[in-house]
Amino acid sequence: MTVELQLVPGFVVFDLPGAPASAGGTRLAPDVTAAEVAMLARAMTYKFAALGADVGGAKAGIVGDPGNRADRTARMARYCEEIRPFVEQGWFLTGPDMGTFEEDFAPLRQQRAAPSAISAVVGDIPFEDLLTGYGVAVAAEAALRSLTGGGWDGRSAAIEGFGKVGGGVAREVARRGGRVVALSTVAGTIRAPAGLDVERLLALRRVHGDDCVAQYGLAVAPPAQLFAAEADVLVPGARPGVMSGPVAEALAPSVLVVAPAANVPYTRHGADVLRRRGIAALPDFVCNAGAVIGYRSALDATPDDVLATAASTITELIQDAMDHQDGPLTGACERAAGFLRSWWGDPPDPPFVGW
Repeated sequence: MTVELQLVPGFVVFDLPGAPASAGGTRLAPDVTAAEVAMLARAMTYKFAALGADVGGAKAGIVGDPGNRADRTARMARYCEEIRPFVEQGWFLTGPDMGTFEEDFAPLRQQRAAPSAISAVVGDIPFEDLLTGYGVAVAAEAALRSLTGGGWDGRSAAIEGFGKVGGGVAREVARRGGRVVALSTVAGTIRAPAGLDVERLLALRRVHGDDCVAQYGLAVAPPAQLFAAEADVLVPGARPGVMSGPVAEALAPSVLVVAPAANVPYTRHGADVLRRRGIAALPDFVCNAGAVIGYRSALDATPDDVLATAASTITELIQDAMDHQDGPLTGACERAAGFLRSWWGDPPDPPFVGW
């Protein structure tokens, strides 16, 4: 069910109309569409089901420029005013997504407070930025241990995108002993087999944004070249459907694991190719579940409490999925579908982008 917004150009999509509660982030982008938001809402349904929560998926999209802070603030204030009745009734719970930040939802927190850890700052990074990326790195490590018996130590990653989530993934990979050997933004891809200096890149990002890759001092290739990188783990982090059949066919032979930071990265053909090639396609709705776990934490949970819960939950789900004969993506989809049957009825189709 799609609800067209009146005070701002945008929409809210409820994936399970009639569910007692639905939840999902609010995305702000100049080209966001209802079709994209519907796919993301479906991913949220599977995310909650994988976590054993009887909550329907939802997602909101607002058309606007997230880089224009004054405009973003005004749009988000009008948006919060419009959806306040949904929030007060508990029908729709929302928080940051691409282009939005926890501060944008302050008008709604008077009715339903977010856990205090969400607004904390860890080191120099907002905790909400760190949490999703942390979960992706944990998921990849669980898969690596299943496949090789070891974790990130000595392993490498290629990361698509270096925004809020991509930065968190890169920092956590490096902290766990891995190397970020390739990184892309909309400005291009840089590669370094010995490993990129993540902290230097984060500092450059604060000044130059996506152009940080051009300021690093290496040759800059087109963004799509990220998928040709020789790495153990590939982290898709952009918009839906990036892991198509042709892209999956072209991945370097070194790739063992695809650990998505983005929602709905796979087409059905792409997932089939990865399975045929023996590459572990991890479920996006588990890899990037850190933020949902955080928002469902106790109000007084500390950042360390939230990280510990996220790590144990995501690790358990990935380990369970890795045992499925058709691969972890199928395993996680079946687990989520089984939970949906227990409280909703026939589950909707899993989140894929077309064929």
